[in-house]
Amino acid sequence: MRIQSGIVMLVWAGALLAQAPADQPKQGVVSAGQGNAYGHAAQLPARITSFTVKPDAIEPGQSVMLVWATENPNSVTLDQGIGRVTPRGSRQLTPAATTTYTLTVTGPNQQVLTSEVTVKVAGTTPVSSAAPAATGPKPVPKTVDGRPDLSGVYNSSFGGPGGRGRGGAAADGPVLKPGAEKYRVVRGPDDPGPTSDCMPLAGPQAFSVPYQFQIVQSAHHVAILNEYPGTFRIIPTDGGPHQADPDPTWMGDSIGHWEGDTLVVDSIAFNEKTEISGFKHSEALHLVERFSRPTYDSLHYEATLDDPNVFVKPWTLTRTFSLRPELAKIDEFVCETNQDYGKFFKKE
Repeated sequence: MRIQSGIVMLVWAGALLAQAPADQPKQGVVSAGQGNAYGHAAQLPARITSFTVKPDAIEPGQSVMLVWATENPNSVTLDQGIGRVTPRGSRQLTPAATTTYTLTVTGPNQQVLTSEVTVKVAGTTPVSSAAPAATGPKPVPKTVDGRPDLSGVYNSSFGGPGGRGRGGAAADGPVLKPGAEKYRVVRGPDDPGPTSDCMPLAGPQAFSVPYQFQIVQSAHHVAILNEYPGTFRIIPTDGGPHQADPDPTWMGDSIGHWEGDTLVVDSIAFNEKTEISGFKHSEALHLVERFSRPTYDSLHYEATLDDPNVFVKPWTLTRTFSLRPELAKIDEFVCETNQDYGKFFKKE
């Protein structure tokens, strides 16, 4: 199981709080302050819980296993040319000479942690741990038909401290029509938030939680898989019209086509049960999304929303998502009994 700066860490924070006297909070417990619980979890300090190698002494040609576990990291890397790795994992290696491996973890507030293990290879001289030579940026991968390959696991955007994405609504953001104030979402101080019911998230809202998403691209379809709350869209990319009078659904009916190097996804037929950027919508919502990959390690996203029953005019938001090259797939997520995790944080 991969440790994330989400519900798992909130529970960990709650356990620490339960052990600490009210006037002397222990490390890892943060003030409730302002904002949501995910934002507080992203401020919890990172930890290296273990970093081992077995065996630690070998003959030339033999292999070893590095095993590590961290909590609440912003990034985790291994030197000796390995690079970025998952928060918990293992790697089988066959070092040619005695080698020291350094695990480096970054956390909130410029926190940096390191841990080292050494493998002794009989009859060899220790290798240097100097930084690898700088290399140029990787090119954007292409499919056999020459289009950019959007496939990969990406960080969603997440506002507040520890946020994992960039961008937001344009200056001319959503403007409600006269009489449409009921579509503005207003939450009280005890409201657990839009994700407390574990229901699907529509459009750009699906990319606004601190969990990864994955794109799988083929010649005629693109699949978008959201780790939270375990939803997906399978989008045909050969263009064409929508079905006549499709039934409203949580994720809408999506059809895609390519405009140069940009995938354009047109979606209609949403139900009225979701919210986007703090606003509810009607079944007339029309969403146009544009996905492009300007660099190897980034995905650019633009969403234009139009609902003639709610907004004065269409409005657009943009975001940039970072690639997670160390992840081959998103994790399983089961949202069974969600609740307000704010109680796990100390009140000021």
